[in-house]
Amino acid sequence: MLKAVLLSPRKFFIGFSEDGPIKGPILFVMLVTAVTAILQLALTLIFGSNDAASVRISTLEAIAFVLISPLLVAIFAGTYLLSIRTFVGPVGTFRGTYRMLAYAYGAMVLFWIPVLKAFAFAYAALVLMVICIHYVHRTTLLNALITALVAYVPIAVGFIWLQFYITGLAFG
Repeated sequence: MLKAVLLSPRKFFIGFSEDGPIKGPILFVMLVTAVTAILQLALTLIFGSNDAASVRISTLEAIAFVLISPLLVAIFAGTYLLSIRTFVGPVGTFRGTYRMLAYAYGAMVLFWIPVLKAFAFAYAALVLMVICIHYVHRTTLLNALITALVAYVPIAVGFIWLQFYITGLAFG
């Protein structure tokens, strides 16, 4: 599934149904986040300082990242739904938007690579969501781009703020 979302998103989202259980997408988000957190933790332990406090903080950050990821995706889905309702019309549901974003979140599996972190976020939150909105809601590509971009900007700012906040908590 991850390969289909990342490498052929058009094919994955062209027949995507907004209806369906929410448990699978939530588990998918947590699994992607767990893999990313474990790889990030390993990278930190290999190249970072290995004192006990640093290891403990890095481990707690990894666990917190996994636990709050479904909540973050829910907040982001609400932002996208608001944008969809504004620019596309009265279509979509929160559940459907969450499902779309949860699978787009698969690109976050690259988050552990420092150079690719920003690109993975942009790919998931902008490129894949443009494809989702375009095919799921059957809107024009320009309308899907505007809709996704309007939601992407506050989400990206919020995500950057969250990263700085977590880093500030970890390093005082």
